[in-house]
Amino acid sequence: MQRDGSATTCSINYDRPMELISVPAIPDDTFTVGQAVNALGFGKFQVKLLLSTGLCWMADSMEITILSILSSTLRCDWGISKAEQALTIMIVFMSMMLSATFWGILSDRYGRKKSLTICAILLFYYGFLSSFSPSFLWILLLRGLVGFAIGCAPQSVTLFAEFLPTKQKSKCVILLDCFWALGASLEVVLALIVMPSYGWRWLLAISTLPVLIFATITPWLPESATFHVMTGRTDKAFITLERIAKENKKPMLFGRLIIDHPFPVSRGGWKDLFSLEVRRTSASLWVIWFCSAICYYGIVLITTELFNTTAERCGSNGIGRSDCNLDCQLRRSDYIDLLWTTLGEFPGIFFTVIITEKIGRKKTMTWQLIIFAVIVCTLVKACTLSRTALTIGLFLARGLIAGVFQAAYVYTPEVYPIHLRSAGVDACSVMARAGAMISPYIAQVLLQQSMSAAVGVYAAAALCTVLSILILPTDNR
Repeated sequence: MQRDGSATTCSINYDRPMELISVPAIPDDTFTVGQAVNALGFGKFQVKLLLSTGLCWMADSMEITILSILSSTLRCDWGISKAEQALTIMIVFMSMMLSATFWGILSDRYGRKKSLTICAILLFYYGFLSSFSPSFLWILLLRGLVGFAIGCAPQSVTLFAEFLPTKQKSKCVILLDCFWALGASLEVVLALIVMPSYGWRWLLAISTLPVLIFATITPWLPESATFHVMTGRTDKAFITLERIAKENKKPMLFGRLIIDHPFPVSRGGWKDLFSLEVRRTSASLWVIWFCSAICYYGIVLITTELFNTTAERCGSNGIGRSDCNLDCQLRRSDYIDLLWTTLGEFPGIFFTVIITEKIGRKKTMTWQLIIFAVIVCTLVKACTLSRTALTIGLFLARGLIAGVFQAAYVYTPEVYPIHLRSAGVDACSVMARAGAMISPYIAQVLLQQSMSAAVGVYAAAALCTVLSILILPTDNR
């Protein structure tokens, strides 16, 4: 049988001697990248790659967390309004959304490694330069460029996932997101130490250190073996697989590296996400990522606002009154409580790792979102809650929505064919950034007008996500 399924005939020419040496001993002695990665297992190579790509994920998280910390300080330093404050954050997310397509195309054409290297250099440069911003317009421009560079961060997850054996993939991808939670927590700790004595400029400068370290180690990063095979460079993919075997101390597979099935010439683009096979899945995932981003970034940005609505600080006046407005400098207690809510992501991630293996991704995300919606609704009474009760509520809400996001990161590549995996994740990332663009106006503008309206948007977004999850394909497709 030939590979296209057609039959061939076998005949012997008795007029010439048979040359047994020219006949391969095992005609089908071949293997694919996926088979090689599974056979070489999880070891030192994956651990080093986890630590390396984790730095990129930390930098992304720190640049997002810093937005909520700087809001009140910049508003008082430059006299900007709430709407302008929200505009600053919106521009960052807008540039992240617009750049996701650019980085996806660059990654598909030139590889994950080159994209991440350029991303790290740009992120460090513009992040450090923004600490010297002389005016509000300059901070808008430079933070927008920071957002453009951050748009490449999801490629680090794609690169890491492509080197993971099937059995460890879901757990390891979710554990990679511990670096996101670590970055957010580190940013709060840095703010607690740096802001009172040195101000926001020093905080911006110091916060670029993780991405600087990542930029220095990008030459070590391996290029995706899957990318090399898809672009016809199986020799380079074979060298990368040999490197994995050496570092993991496993014997390299014998045979010839092949493609397990033919890929389209375009290697998958956004238009392919609308094909009959996957368009329903794509639409559902876009809603999930869009609404989840509204909820996640909303909780991040709303935290500092709600800390000023508690009974201890506002009395019976409620939100929107002048004596409940944010101070120009967050108090030490604010930073500590903000750190507690940020730490909620760690148990949320570990809980997701355990539960997804038992009941699946869809059920895990569904129940997390329902509980999240219930907790968010209780925040309507933030002004009557004690600081402890509010902190616990935000802690639980942030842990739950962080778990949903991480489960979505694992689920999304699983339901797309290999040649659409990168385009599918990039498209979902764009939708997440679009959702994040809306969050600042809900958390900082609408919240000042109506607490119930702002909280209602987050609860509705969570329930809308649940409906989209229910029509997704079965787990582990």
